[in-house]
Amino acid sequence: MATWVFPTLGLMQFNKQATDKAMEDIKKSLTVLNNALLTKTFLVGERVTLADISVACNLLMLYKQVMDPSFRAQFGNVNRWFLTTVNQPQFKKVLGEVKLCETMAKFDAKKFAELHPKTDEKKEKKGKAAKEEKPKQEKKPKQEKKEKPKKEQDDDDDDDLPKEPKAKDPYAGLPKSSFDMDEFKRTYSNKDTETVAIPHFWEHFNKEDFSVWLAEYQYNEELKRVFMACNLVGGMFQRLEKLHKTAFASVCVFGKDGDVSISGIWICRTQELAFRLNEDWNIDAPSYKFTKLDVDNPDHKKIINEYLLMEGDFGGKTFNQGKIFK
Repeated sequence: MATWVFPTLGLMQFNKQATDKAMEDIKKSLTVLNNALLTKTFLVGERVTLADISVACNLLMLYKQVMDPSFRAQFGNVNRWFLTTVNQPQFKKVLGEVKLCETMAKFDAKKFAELHPKTDEKKEKKGKAAKEEKPKQEKKPKQEKKEKPKKEQDDDDDDDLPKEPKAKDPYAGLPKSSFDMDEFKRTYSNKDTETVAIPHFWEHFNKEDFSVWLAEYQYNEELKRVFMACNLVGGMFQRLEKLHKTAFASVCVFGKDGDVSISGIWICRTQELAFRLNEDWNIDAPSYKFTKLDVDNPDHKKIINEYLLMEGDFGGKTFNQGKIFK
Protein backbone atom coordinates (compact mmCIF):
# COMPACT_ATOMS: atom_id res chain seq x y z
CA MET A 1 0.00 0.00 0.00
CA ALA A 2 2.75 2.44 0.98
CA THR A 3 4.76 1.77 -2.18
CA TRP A 4 1.76 2.59 -4.36
CA VAL A 5 0.05 5.37 -2.38
CA PHE A 6 2.88 7.33 -0.71
CA PRO A 7 4.40 8.67 -3.97
CA THR A 8 0.99 10.13 -4.91
CA LEU A 9 1.05 12.08 -1.63
CA GLY A 10 4.61 13.32 -2.17
CA LEU A 11 5.86 11.29 0.78
CA MET A 12 8.10 8.96 -1.20
CA GLN A 13 9.99 8.99 -4.52
CA PHE A 14 8.19 7.24 -7.40
CA ASN A 15 9.61 4.01 -8.78
CA LYS A 16 7.62 2.56 -11.68
CA GLN A 17 8.87 -1.01 -11.30
CA ALA A 18 8.15 -1.04 -7.55
CA THR A 19 4.73 0.55 -8.04
CA ASP A 20 3.71 -1.97 -10.73
CA LYS A 21 4.73 -4.83 -8.44
CA ALA A 22 2.82 -3.26 -5.55
CA MET A 23 -0.33 -3.04 -7.69
CA GLU A 24 -0.05 -6.72 -8.58
CA ASP A 25 0.51 -7.67 -4.94
CA ILE A 26 -2.58 -5.67 -3.94
CA LYS A 27 -4.63 -7.50 -6.60
CA LYS A 28 -3.50 -10.88 -5.25
CA SER A 29 -4.35 -9.93 -1.66
CA LEU A 30 -7.76 -8.51 -2.61
CA THR A 31 -8.55 -11.66 -4.61
CA VAL A 32 -7.97 -13.79 -1.49
CA LEU A 33 -10.07 -11.39 0.58
CA ASN A 34 -12.81 -11.29 -2.07
CA ASN A 35 -13.11 -15.10 -2.04
CA ALA A 36 -13.18 -15.19 1.77
CA LEU A 37 -16.02 -12.64 1.87
CA LEU A 38 -18.18 -14.48 -0.64
CA THR A 39 -20.44 -15.86 2.11
CA LYS A 40 -19.52 -13.51 4.98
CA THR A 41 -20.71 -10.10 6.10
CA PHE A 42 -17.70 -9.53 8.37
CA LEU A 43 -14.29 -11.20 8.55
CA VAL A 44 -14.80 -13.03 11.86
CA GLY A 45 -18.14 -13.92 13.38
CA GLU A 46 -21.35 -11.96 12.89
CA ARG A 47 -20.34 -8.46 13.93
CA VAL A 48 -17.46 -6.00 13.55
CA THR A 49 -14.27 -7.22 15.26
CA LEU A 50 -10.67 -6.04 15.50
CA ALA A 51 -10.02 -7.94 12.25
CA ASP A 52 -12.43 -5.66 10.34
CA ILE A 53 -11.00 -2.53 11.97
CA SER A 54 -7.41 -3.51 11.15
CA VAL A 55 -7.96 -4.59 7.53
CA ALA A 56 -10.34 -1.73 6.68
CA CYS A 57 -7.88 0.85 8.00
CA ASN A 58 -5.07 -0.73 5.99
CA LEU A 59 -7.19 -0.48 2.83
CA LEU A 60 -8.49 3.02 3.57
CA MET A 61 -5.85 5.01 1.65
CA LEU A 62 -6.07 2.62 -1.30
CA TYR A 63 -9.80 3.23 -1.61
CA LYS A 64 -9.46 6.99 -1.13
CA GLN A 65 -6.38 7.60 -3.29
CA VAL A 66 -5.69 5.07 -6.04
CA MET A 67 -8.30 2.30 -6.41
CA ASP A 68 -10.58 3.89 -9.01
CA PRO A 69 -13.93 2.31 -10.09
CA SER A 70 -12.36 0.21 -12.88
CA PHE A 71 -9.68 -1.24 -10.55
CA ARG A 72 -12.02 -2.08 -7.66
CA ALA A 73 -14.87 -3.40 -9.84
CA GLN A 74 -13.34 -6.90 -9.83
CA PHE A 75 -13.55 -7.10 -6.01
CA GLY A 76 -17.31 -6.78 -5.42
CA ASN A 77 -17.37 -8.70 -2.13
CA VAL A 78 -14.52 -6.62 -0.68
CA ASN A 79 -16.24 -3.38 -1.78
CA ARG A 80 -19.49 -4.43 -0.08
CA TRP A 81 -17.68 -5.36 3.14
CA PHE A 82 -15.53 -2.18 3.12
CA LEU A 83 -18.51 0.15 2.62
CA THR A 84 -20.54 -1.73 5.26
CA THR A 85 -17.65 -1.40 7.72
CA VAL A 86 -16.65 2.24 7.20
CA ASN A 87 -20.29 3.32 7.34
CA GLN A 88 -20.78 1.90 10.82
CA PRO A 89 -21.42 4.80 13.26
CA GLN A 90 -18.26 4.00 15.27
CA PHE A 91 -16.10 4.16 12.12
CA LYS A 92 -17.69 7.40 10.90
CA LYS A 93 -17.05 9.02 14.27
CA VAL A 94 -13.28 8.52 13.76
CA LEU A 95 -12.84 8.49 9.97
CA GLY A 96 -15.65 10.81 8.94
CA GLU A 97 -17.29 10.33 5.55
CA VAL A 98 -15.14 8.07 3.38
CA LYS A 99 -15.22 9.18 -0.26
CA LEU A 100 -14.04 6.54 -2.72
CA CYS A 101 -11.46 7.42 -5.35
CA GLU A 102 -12.86 8.44 -8.75
CA THR A 103 -9.54 8.91 -10.58
CA MET A 104 -6.34 7.04 -9.79
CA ALA A 105 -3.83 9.50 -8.26
CA LYS A 106 -0.39 9.79 -9.88
CA PHE A 107 3.07 10.81 -8.65
CA ASP A 108 3.33 14.59 -8.14
CA ALA A 109 6.97 15.64 -8.59
CA LYS A 110 6.22 19.23 -7.52
CA LYS A 111 4.64 18.13 -4.25
CA PHE A 112 7.56 15.78 -3.58
CA ALA A 113 10.05 18.62 -4.15
CA GLU A 114 8.14 20.88 -1.73
CA LEU A 115 8.14 18.23 0.97
CA HIS A 116 11.79 17.27 0.43
CA PRO A 117 13.81 20.49 -0.22
CA LYS A 118 17.54 20.08 -0.95
CA THR A 119 19.70 21.24 1.95
CA ASP A 120 22.81 23.39 1.58
CA GLU A 121 25.68 21.04 2.43
CA LYS A 122 28.00 23.89 3.57
CA LYS A 123 25.38 25.30 5.94
CA GLU A 124 24.71 21.84 7.23
CA LYS A 125 28.44 21.25 7.94
CA LYS A 126 28.84 24.69 9.50
CA GLY A 127 25.83 24.10 11.72
CA LYS A 128 27.23 20.80 12.87
CA ALA A 129 30.63 22.33 13.69
CA ALA A 130 29.02 25.16 15.68
CA LYS A 131 27.19 22.78 17.95
CA GLU A 132 28.88 22.11 21.19
CA GLU A 133 29.08 18.59 22.26
CA LYS A 134 26.88 17.98 25.22
CA PRO A 135 28.58 16.21 28.09
CA LYS A 136 27.67 12.63 28.21
CA GLN A 137 25.46 11.77 31.12
CA GLU A 138 26.46 8.84 33.19
CA LYS A 139 24.22 5.94 32.71
CA LYS A 140 22.36 4.90 35.81
CA PRO A 141 22.48 1.22 36.53
CA LYS A 142 19.27 -0.40 35.43
CA GLN A 143 17.06 -1.64 38.16
CA GLU A 144 16.01 -5.16 37.67
CA LYS A 145 12.31 -5.42 37.06
CA LYS A 146 10.66 -7.88 39.33
CA GLU A 147 8.59 -10.21 37.26
CA LYS A 148 5.17 -11.21 38.45
CA PRO A 149 4.29 -14.88 38.63
CA LYS A 150 2.77 -16.09 35.37
CA LYS A 151 -0.67 -16.55 36.93
CA GLU A 152 -0.72 -12.91 38.10
CA GLN A 153 0.35 -11.74 34.63
CA ASP A 154 -2.46 -13.74 33.02
CA ASP A 155 -4.97 -12.32 35.50
CA ASP A 156 -3.81 -8.76 34.75
CA ASP A 157 -4.08 -9.38 31.01
CA ASP A 158 -7.60 -10.71 31.42
CA ASP A 159 -8.58 -7.64 33.44
CA ASP A 160 -7.51 -5.37 30.58
CA LEU A 161 -9.71 -7.12 28.05
CA PRO A 162 -13.25 -5.77 27.66
CA LYS A 163 -15.83 -8.30 28.72
CA GLU A 164 -18.39 -8.91 25.95
CA PRO A 165 -21.86 -9.27 27.43
CA LYS A 166 -23.50 -12.61 26.85
CA ALA A 167 -26.34 -12.33 24.36
CA LYS A 168 -29.66 -13.21 25.95
CA ASP A 169 -31.64 -15.97 24.26
CA PRO A 170 -35.02 -14.39 23.35
CA TYR A 171 -36.65 -17.82 23.58
CA ALA A 172 -35.32 -18.69 27.04
CA GLY A 173 -38.11 -19.52 29.46
CA LEU A 174 -40.82 -20.15 26.84
CA PRO A 175 -43.12 -23.06 27.68
CA LYS A 176 -42.88 -26.21 25.58
CA SER A 177 -45.12 -26.11 22.50
CA SER A 178 -47.40 -28.87 21.25
CA PHE A 179 -45.67 -28.44 17.87
CA ASP A 180 -42.41 -30.37 18.08
CA MET A 181 -40.07 -28.66 15.62
CA ASP A 182 -37.44 -31.42 15.81
CA GLU A 183 -40.04 -34.10 15.07
CA PHE A 184 -41.29 -32.16 12.05
CA LYS A 185 -37.72 -31.72 10.75
CA ARG A 186 -37.04 -35.46 11.10
CA THR A 187 -40.26 -36.24 9.24
CA TYR A 188 -39.44 -33.72 6.51
CA SER A 189 -35.92 -35.15 6.11
CA ASN A 190 -36.77 -38.84 6.14
CA LYS A 191 -40.32 -39.22 4.78
CA ASP A 192 -42.02 -38.31 1.53
CA THR A 193 -42.66 -34.57 1.54
CA GLU A 194 -46.03 -34.52 -0.20
CA THR A 195 -47.71 -37.57 1.34
CA VAL A 196 -46.20 -37.55 4.86
CA ALA A 197 -44.26 -34.40 5.85
CA ILE A 198 -46.79 -31.76 4.72
CA PRO A 199 -49.80 -33.55 6.28
CA HIS A 200 -47.72 -33.95 9.47
CA PHE A 201 -47.05 -30.22 9.48
CA TRP A 202 -50.72 -29.22 9.20
CA GLU A 203 -51.82 -31.83 11.72
CA HIS A 204 -49.40 -30.67 14.43
CA PHE A 205 -48.68 -27.00 13.68
CA ASN A 206 -49.58 -24.70 16.60
CA LYS A 207 -50.42 -21.25 15.23
CA GLU A 208 -50.41 -19.76 18.74
CA ASP A 209 -46.78 -20.71 19.40
CA PHE A 210 -45.35 -20.39 15.88
CA SER A 211 -45.71 -18.08 12.90
CA VAL A 212 -44.98 -18.43 9.17
CA TRP A 213 -43.41 -15.63 7.11
CA LEU A 214 -42.95 -15.14 3.38
CA ALA A 215 -39.46 -13.74 2.71
CA GLU A 216 -38.79 -11.93 -0.60
CA TYR A 217 -35.29 -10.67 -1.46
CA GLN A 218 -35.45 -6.96 -2.29
CA TYR A 219 -32.39 -6.59 -4.54
CA ASN A 220 -32.93 -9.23 -7.21
CA GLU A 221 -31.63 -6.87 -9.90
CA GLU A 222 -28.15 -7.26 -8.36
CA LEU A 223 -28.23 -11.05 -8.75
CA LYS A 224 -26.61 -11.64 -12.14
CA ARG A 225 -25.92 -15.37 -11.72
CA VAL A 226 -27.73 -18.29 -10.08
CA PHE A 227 -24.62 -19.32 -8.12
CA MET A 228 -24.47 -15.82 -6.58
CA ALA A 229 -28.03 -16.22 -5.30
CA CYS A 230 -27.24 -19.68 -3.90
CA ASN A 231 -24.16 -18.35 -2.11
CA LEU A 232 -26.24 -15.51 -0.66
CA VAL A 233 -28.80 -17.93 0.79
CA GLY A 234 -26.10 -20.34 2.01
CA GLY A 235 -24.21 -17.52 3.72
CA MET A 236 -27.35 -16.41 5.57
CA PHE A 237 -27.99 -19.97 6.76
CA GLN A 238 -24.40 -20.27 8.03
CA ARG A 239 -24.80 -17.13 10.14
CA LEU A 240 -27.97 -18.43 11.81
CA GLU A 241 -26.60 -21.53 13.55
CA LYS A 242 -28.29 -20.62 16.86
CA LEU A 243 -31.73 -20.62 15.23
CA HIS A 244 -31.67 -24.29 14.24
CA LYS A 245 -33.63 -25.40 17.31
CA THR A 246 -36.49 -22.95 16.85
CA ALA A 247 -36.74 -22.16 13.13
CA PHE A 248 -37.24 -23.86 9.77
CA ALA A 249 -36.97 -22.36 6.29
CA SER A 250 -37.43 -23.35 2.68
CA VAL A 251 -35.80 -20.74 0.43
CA CYS A 252 -35.89 -21.03 -3.35
CA VAL A 253 -33.88 -19.54 -6.19
CA PHE A 254 -35.94 -18.77 -9.29
CA GLY A 255 -35.09 -18.00 -12.92
CA LYS A 256 -31.77 -18.32 -14.73
CA ASP A 257 -28.54 -16.36 -15.16
CA GLY A 258 -29.45 -12.75 -15.91
CA ASP A 259 -32.93 -13.03 -14.38
CA VAL A 260 -32.65 -14.41 -10.85
CA SER A 261 -34.81 -13.93 -7.75
CA ILE A 262 -34.95 -15.33 -4.22
CA SER A 263 -37.95 -15.97 -1.96
CA GLY A 264 -39.01 -18.51 0.64
CA ILE A 265 -40.86 -19.18 3.87
CA TRP A 266 -39.58 -19.03 7.45
CA ILE A 267 -41.31 -20.78 10.37
CA CYS A 268 -40.46 -18.98 13.63
CA ARG A 269 -41.15 -19.50 17.32
CA THR A 270 -43.69 -16.98 18.70
CA GLN A 271 -45.61 -14.43 16.63
CA GLU A 272 -42.56 -12.20 16.20
CA LEU A 273 -40.14 -12.47 13.30
CA ALA A 274 -37.07 -14.15 14.82
CA PHE A 275 -34.51 -11.84 13.19
CA ARG A 276 -35.88 -8.79 15.01
CA LEU A 277 -35.28 -10.35 18.41
CA ASN A 278 -31.47 -10.51 18.30
CA GLU A 279 -28.98 -8.29 16.44
CA ASP A 280 -26.78 -11.32 15.67
CA TRP A 281 -29.69 -12.86 13.73
CA ASN A 282 -30.54 -9.67 11.87
CA ILE A 283 -27.47 -9.39 9.60
CA ASP A 284 -29.01 -10.60 6.32
CA ALA A 285 -32.71 -10.19 7.13
CA PRO A 286 -32.91 -6.42 6.31
CA SER A 287 -32.32 -7.36 2.64
CA TYR A 288 -35.66 -9.21 2.61
CA LYS A 289 -39.28 -8.10 2.74
CA PHE A 290 -41.18 -10.25 5.26
CA THR A 291 -44.95 -10.82 5.12
CA LYS A 292 -46.71 -12.74 7.87
CA LEU A 293 -48.86 -15.54 6.43
CA ASP A 294 -52.26 -16.55 7.80
CA VAL A 295 -52.30 -20.35 8.06
CA ASP A 296 -56.13 -20.30 7.93
CA ASN A 297 -56.11 -18.44 4.60
CA PRO A 298 -56.34 -20.94 1.66
CA ASP A 299 -54.15 -18.77 -0.58
CA HIS A 300 -51.47 -18.49 2.10
CA LYS A 301 -51.72 -22.19 2.84
CA LYS A 302 -51.08 -22.87 -0.87
CA ILE A 303 -47.92 -20.72 -0.72
CA ILE A 304 -46.64 -22.64 2.32
CA ASN A 305 -47.29 -26.00 0.63
CA GLU A 306 -45.49 -24.93 -2.55
CA TYR A 307 -42.35 -23.89 -0.68
CA LEU A 308 -42.36 -27.01 1.51
CA LEU A 309 -42.75 -29.20 -1.59
CA MET A 310 -40.60 -26.92 -3.81
CA GLU A 311 -43.15 -27.44 -6.55
CA GLY A 312 -45.97 -25.27 -7.88
CA ASP A 313 -46.62 -22.12 -9.88
CA PHE A 314 -44.97 -19.79 -7.28
CA GLY A 315 -46.90 -16.82 -8.65
CA GLY A 316 -45.50 -17.33 -12.16
CA LYS A 317 -41.84 -17.73 -11.18
CA THR A 318 -39.74 -20.57 -12.62
CA PHE A 319 -38.18 -22.74 -9.91
CA ASN A 320 -34.44 -23.36 -10.27
CA GLN A 321 -33.27 -24.83 -6.95
CA GLY A 322 -33.94 -24.61 -3.23
CA LYS A 323 -32.21 -24.73 0.15
CA ILE A 324 -33.62 -25.93 3.47
CA PHE A 325 -32.72 -24.47 6.86
CA LYS A 326 -33.36 -27.13 9.49
